[in-house]
Amino acid sequence: MLEASNNNELQPIPDKRYFTIGEVSELCLVKPHVLRYWEQEFPQLKPVKRRGNRRYYQREDVLVIREIRELLYDQGFTIGGARQQLESEENQTEQAIIEEIILELEDVLKILKH
Repeated sequence: MLEASNNNELQPIPDKRYFTIGEVSELCLVKPHVLRYWEQEFPQLKPVKRRGNRRYYQREDVLVIREIRELLYDQGFTIGGARQQLESEENQTEQAIIEEIILELEDVLKILKH
């Protein structure tokens, strides 16, 4: 079951809102106990917990898990290194969004001045 070595070999993510830990395990080729461990190590990973502490992952969680898997298994990052890489990517994305908003606000200001 766990033969695939990169994310290109993973099956497509079905179009549904929530996934159980078993479904995510199959979609990402990562055992459930590893997913539970990663939840403790990566703050980006926060599945919804319902009745009896059952985990329900959303599409974004599955994408984050696939990225973590790629960093750890394919690129050889340590847990700490992968955590830093994800945080760095988040900061770059946030910075790009902030810069885009500033440009849009400057455009609105120009329109209002005319």
